[in-house]
Amino acid sequence: MTLEDLQERARSKKQRIAFPDSTDSRTIFAVRYLVDNNVCSPVLIGNPVDIESSAKEINVNIGDVEIVNVKSHVSDTTDFLLLRRAHKGLSQTEAQELASSPLYTAGFMVATGLVDGAVAGSQSTTSDVLRAGIVTIGTRPTTSTVSSFFLMIWPGGGQVLTYSDCGVIPQPTSEQLVDIARDASLNHELLTGERLRIAFLSFSTKGSADHESLNDIRNAATAFKALYPEMISDGELQVDAAMVPSIAQLKAPESPVLGQANVLIFPDLNAGNIAYKLTQRLAGATALGPIIQGLAKPYCDLSRGCSAEDIVNVASITAIMAANA
Repeated sequence: MTLEDLQERARSKKQRIAFPDSTDSRTIFAVRYLVDNNVCSPVLIGNPVDIESSAKEINVNIGDVEIVNVKSHVSDTTDFLLLRRAHKGLSQTEAQELASSPLYTAGFMVATGLVDGAVAGSQSTTSDVLRAGIVTIGTRPTTSTVSSFFLMIWPGGGQVLTYSDCGVIPQPTSEQLVDIARDASLNHELLTGERLRIAFLSFSTKGSADHESLNDIRNAATAFKALYPEMISDGELQVDAAMVPSIAQLKAPESPVLGQANVLIFPDLNAGNIAYKLTQRLAGATALGPIIQGLAKPYCDLSRGCSAEDIVNVASITAIMAANA
């Protein structure tokens, strides 16, 4: 799979994707590309005067791009937020304040079907994007865990791996690890079409070491296998036993993963974040994410260090996920 494959699949879905970080130059360049190449129908959300001014500064014509004025949706968004969160103590004043934010307008539009998905994070923090998504869209009925994954694509499309969770939950419980693994695996299958081989990673392979920190990953691997026997999974595995067939034969000869894992589940955020950045910087892989998973509809995050190309590719993933939501 290549990045071009992702864009082509998104193109066939014909989805409307909202962009609340709408004055960012990278977002504007990305939106111009998305329109010109018919990847999706982007919707810029914010103050039209500010958006148009930002586009003019970088000499990008956005005359044919839909712009939604946040002010035109404040009343509806406020009512929507109160309906969803008043029981949790959200006041009218607080709801109006949130409703004035493009992040919450975008979430309102996703939740109510005015758009199919949203992409933010070039200007907004991950915590702000997550909060807006959780408050407006909420989690899927099948999960109580909102997490993330990175789609790691090697140069030339020779290999694609999914890493999870690398961006949201610092120290997941065994129950959260099961949710993370299920959602990451289903997203990997959706985006790549590959047969799943899921590895729960650790510094130990099948009891080669013993420490209390191993309990959650071991319990998660056991629970996952019992809950989803149709998926090929195993753990705990060291990364070489998960990914190198010859090492797997030595360390875990009975493992059904066979050293061919394509979904890597990390025991905590330290391991996941370090791994994806090492893979990106040393192996030259493209790291797309953190893609938020677990929400009822897609509201995807970006690194604030992202490029316009990253935004295009995450928008493509969002469109594919939205069509499958």
